[in-house]
Order: sequence, then structure tokens, then C-alpha cells
Amino acid sequence: QVHLVESGGGLVQPGGSLTLSCAASRNVFNIGAMGWYRQAPGKQRELVAAITTGDSTNYSDSVKGRFTISRDNAKNTVYLQMNSLQPEDTAVYYCNSNLGALQFWGQGTQVTVSS
Repeated sequence: QVHLVESGGGLVQPGGSLTLSCAASRNVFNIGAMGWYRQAPGKQRELVAAITTGDSTNYSDSVKGRFTISRDNAKNTVYLQMNSLQPEDTAVYYCNSNLGALQFWGQGTQVTVSS
């Protein structure tokens, strides 16, 4: 079992920045990939960014160049730095631990981009 807790969401103006954090209850970073997903009202949950055990990263086209995923192994924490936020980035953001046959999710943190 892996318990994930997200934090860092909130209300920000267009063009602003936020950093989300995801603290894992144990170190799984050398077992499987970690990812950030988001779900906007009325839409399906979508992958935003992911980081593999080998530190390779990938991003959705909609956030490439604006968002950065990173992790701190010593703190069992994954981050999502979000810059140049736009209203279309408004969603609940979820942290995911992908251990192959097992997937774990956090409870989500709300990000609202509005003036």
C-alpha cells in the first residue's frame, strides 16, 4: 500500500505559478513511475506529467514548456512546478504511483486559474 498526499493547490491569476507537492508514505520511486494527472469538470482525467525510475520525464502537449515534474528521493516527494498558468489549467490535480499491476492515487488538490 502507498499513501499519497497532495498539497499546494489554490487560486491563482492567469500567468501565475504554483508548485504542487505529493508526499508518498514510502519510497516507491525506484519501483515505478510517478505522475500527475488532472480532471476538469465534465472531462476525463488526463495525464499531465510523469517521471520514470530512470528520471525520464514526459508531458502532455498542453503543458509542455510550462510545467516541470521533479522528485526528491530523500523526502519521498514529487513536485509539479506550474508556470504561465491559464484558465484551462483549472482542474483537480492528482498524484499517481504506477507500480505496474498496482496503482495508487492521492485525494487530489484543486487548482483554479481565474482573474
